[in-house]
Order: sequence, then structure tokens, then C-alpha cells
Amino acid sequence: MKLTQNDWNLGHLKVHLQRAVDLEFWTIPFYMSAMYSIKDKSSEPYQLIRTIVNQEMLHLQCASNIANAYGLSPSIDAPVYEGTTIPHLDFSLDNKEVIKPYLPYTAEIGPLDLKHINAMCLIEIPEYDTQEKVPLFSNVEEYGSIGAFYEALRLGASHLKKDIKGGVRQVDFFSAFYRNMPKMKITEPKDAGFNQVDLLIDLITEQGEGQSKVNHTIPETFQNTADDTEPEDDHFEKFNEIKNSQPFPETFQVKKVSDYTVEDKELEAILIEQFTELRNTLQQLFSGENPENFFAIMASVGGAIRNCWEHGVTPKYI
Repeated sequence: MKLTQNDWNLGHLKVHLQRAVDLEFWTIPFYMSAMYSIKDKSSEPYQLIRTIVNQEMLHLQCASNIANAYGLSPSIDAPVYEGTTIPHLDFSLDNKEVIKPYLPYTAEIGPLDLKHINAMCLIEIPEYDTQEKVPLFSNVEEYGSIGAFYEALRLGASHLKKDIKGGVRQVDFFSAFYRNMPKMKITEPKDAGFNQVDLLIDLITEQGEGQSKVNHTIPETFQNTADDTEPEDDHFEKFNEIKNSQPFPETFQVKKVSDYTVEDKELEAILIEQFTELRNTLQQLFSGENPENFFAIMASVGGAIRNCWEHGVTPKYI
């Protein structure tokens, strides 16, 4: 169902904002799992995915800051990885010739391989046809790309800029990595606040799928100035680089679930416990609390993922 701007209300916007948080959070374990399955941490694919995971954490922060500015305290829900379902994206709406090089794909957790890198490319695929204005939808399943999703969110947010309140539960963990970025928080209300919202949406889309530009270079404002070896390349370019540089690096061998030992199941349970703690910490963070152990918990989740792979156990999060 298409909506006009006159139909668009704060309820629709809040649904989109929650879904943005859902989608950004969904990508983090999916990308981390593929990254930690690579044996050689010094390999280029490992390093490229690492930079993307870090930026997805930034995007989660941005989406949550925008949500809080519009009066929505976002929920950090447990992501589900089944079949080919990626939250709130429907690739059948895209140009068939554009998505054809990235089929088949899987949305299930697994090691770095062709199906998983295809999924990563599809998630970040640009919206190549920029002539037609992206419509607003009440059903957030009706977007073919992240770019189209965020463009609709931007339009809806613009229509409701009067509802922005600055300085509400704003978080900034990443400004030290982005010296050219004016602000990571929404500190102003109404029109001035929307300029900050607009900047954060630009940050997400420029880093991700490059705002519908082929051979795209991330503007300096949105480039990592600290620890990215290819700060000018967006996620779609980086994933394509991995896809086109086959053979893929060696990954850990995976056991059948039926072959798991008691120790293997314990490793699986440890990861689930630590990931649940990470979700709870993020929930506190974006609800205005100040948990001090965020980075330690994030590191422990990474270590638990790696430990699973080293023992042939596919990571599991719920």
C-alpha cells in the first residue's frame, strides 16, 4: 500500500525506525560469523568484513539515535536467520538482471562462501534506477533495497520534522574514528534536528550501498579516518571485491549438528548467553542508560564466535 506524505504519520515513521534498527542489527552477527570463519585473520577478506562490521555498529547507533529523537526507544530484538529471509527487504522487487549475479544466496548463518557473500552483496546492493521517486509504504516489507528503504524513511522523517526533539538518549561511540563528521548525535529540535537526521541517513547509505552511484566513492565526511585500509569504498564495493577475488580464504570445517559433542554444545550455549548479554547491553545503551562494559561484551561475543568455528560448530545466537 503506497502512502502520500499527507497519509504518513508518526506511527508509520516509528515502525520504519524500528525496522531500520532490526535490519542494521541483523547484519552484525551475519557478517561477523562469516568473518570469524576465516582462518587467516590477516587475509584481505577478513579485514574488509571487519571494517564493515564496525560500520554496521555505527549504523545501528545512527538508526537508534534517530528513533530516540522521534520519541521511539528502539527494541534490540533477537535476529532470526532462516532460509533466504532478510528482514524487510524483498529482492524480487529489484531488477532481475541486477540481482542475477548474486544468486543463489542464503540468509542462514554460515562460513564465508559464495552463497553468503552473495547475500551480503544483495543486502547492500545500490538502487540503480534513481529516476523514479521512491514511494512511501505502510508495509515495510515492500522495499527492494536498503537504499529504497532509507529514502522512504528520509521522506517520512522530513514530513514529521516538527516531532524531533534534540538530545534525547543520544549515543556516540564512534566520533574518534570519523574526524570529518560534524556530529553523530541529534542535538537540535525540529528543522535543525532534521538536518542532523538527514546527515546520519546520508552516513548510513553512503557507507552501505553508495546512494545509487556506480563506481561510488564515499565522501570524505563519511570516511573512517582511523583504521580502515579502504575508507573510500562502500560496503557493496568491498563485498564485491571479496566475491570477485575467489578462491575465498580457507575457512574452518563445519560439523553436522548431529555430530556435536557435549563440549560443542557448551560452546554453542556460551555464545548464546554472551550474545543475549550484548543485546541487553545495547538495549540499555539506547534506552538512556550507561553500561560500562559494552566493548568488553562485544569482544567476548567475537571470541565466542571464533571459538565455535575452531571446533567445527556453526555459531548460533538464540
